Amino acid sequence: MSRYSMNETLVEAIIRLKTEFMKRNEGGSHIQEIMPTLPELLSIDEHELEMLHKFAESNSIYSNSYEMNVLDTVCKVYQGDVNNYWLDSIKHDTSYAPFYPIWILSAYALALESKNLGVKQIIDIGSGDGRIAYCAKVAGLESYGIEIDENLVSLENKISSNTGVDFQPIMADATQFDYASLELSQPIFFISGLPEVGEMLANNVIPRIRAIPNLKKEPIFVFTGSHVMRKDSRDKSMWGWGKLLERYNLEVIKTVTLPTYWTLDQPIDTPFIFTRSVI
Repeated sequence: MSRYSMNETLVEAIIRLKTEFMKRNEGGSHIQEIMPTLPELLSIDEHELEMLHKFAESNSIYSNSYEMNVLDTVCKVYQGDVNNYWLDSIKHDTSYAPFYPIWILSAYALALESKNLGVKQIIDIGSGDGRIAYCAKVAGLESYGIEIDENLVSLENKISSNTGVDFQPIMADATQFDYASLELSQPIFFISGLPEVGEMLANNVIPRIRAIPNLKKEPIFVFTGSHVMRKDSRDKSMWGWGKLLERYNLEVIKTVTLPTYWTLDQPIDTPFIFTRSVI
């Protein structure tokens, strides 16, 4: 089986796990997510699954965990609260992308999707608690997490220290950061923020990234979209990013829909849009 088809199966398995979990979930926590304790359900590497659990166990946004049997598999449910970190993250004028975490399993699937596209480095812009950069490092990629909020960077450093996974957290304003200093060759950039909320960040960082000299390939940009548009949405095309993709001449090369904290109680999850410049 190819890595591509394996990855598609993983995405589908994560969605199925979330669906079954929500049928039995009684709520009561601001954030909650589930991971199997054994790798067979998702057909993933046992050590990598163990490292995903270590991320949750080392992350102070999770305050409680318990076991639940889902799909005939013993799973662990992690519960917690991001309110304090969210309040800190909205005070930065240049960010305009408050901290909203995706599932750890979703971050891992995105890392594998990126690896399958042949990239060498993942740079998560507005990295929050670092879960995408962490999962990328676990999956064998070089990774960086760029975050402006000092409390979130402190959390990232704590997780890195406790797990032994150096996903290279950087405290910086992504709109002013010198991306050439990372000496990238074949990078993929995850730009945080939902449509409209993350637009200012994207407009500031894309030109800076395109100015990086000596890239072997055109960088890939990944945006977090929405399948459901509000009536007053400025852009209802291409999951909310159509106008920006047109502005920067970006074509969609792949979309992946995965669970996030903000779609937990919704039947349709969050699309992640992988794009590259049209040459």
